[in-house]
Amino acid sequence: MRRGWCGTCQASHGLVPSFCLLGRLDVVEVVGEALSEVVGGRGEVRPVAARLDVPHTTARDWLRRFACRAGILTAGFAALVVKLCGLAPVLPADPSHHALGAMALAYAAARSRAGPLLPALWPFVAVVTGGKLLSTNTDPLVGPRRLSFHASRPMSTTTRRNTTWPTSSLRRSHYTAGR
Repeated sequence: MRRGWCGTCQASHGLVPSFCLLGRLDVVEVVGEALSEVVGGRGEVRPVAARLDVPHTTARDWLRRFACRAGILTAGFAALVVKLCGLAPVLPADPSHHALGAMALAYAAARSRAGPLLPALWPFVAVVTGGKLLSTNTDPLVGPRRLSFHASRPMSTTTRRNTTWPTSSLRRSHYTAGR
């Protein structure tokens, strides 16, 4: 996996492709389709998993992780909607429905700005969450460096000024910060 240097936070980040989620073997479109169908009430876990050709236990685990993170995802994507269009979204009552609604509204707001070049909904969600849509990490997705489009650029020896690993606390990777 390639790494990129973030000019905002002065740290290097792993550049996860938009079709991947961290710690998951299935592509984000499959995960997203299962989540939207089951949470949206258009199917049960077993038939949806069979149609997508994944074990029902895997789909069930996706739903459990999504339900655990629904509040954090809702807050983060609602904040992104406010940041992109300046309006607070009106969301459904159920927390899992909240998260799906906030993701769809954030996607619509970003698409109105970026146009047709923006990827589909679930790759967009994967990019915005940094691949951590279903992660076990409980870090909030809102804040100054969370849930936004990152201006990271791939690291290469021709564009990087310092070819050695940085040792100062200002240039540490997020993975080692605080250790």
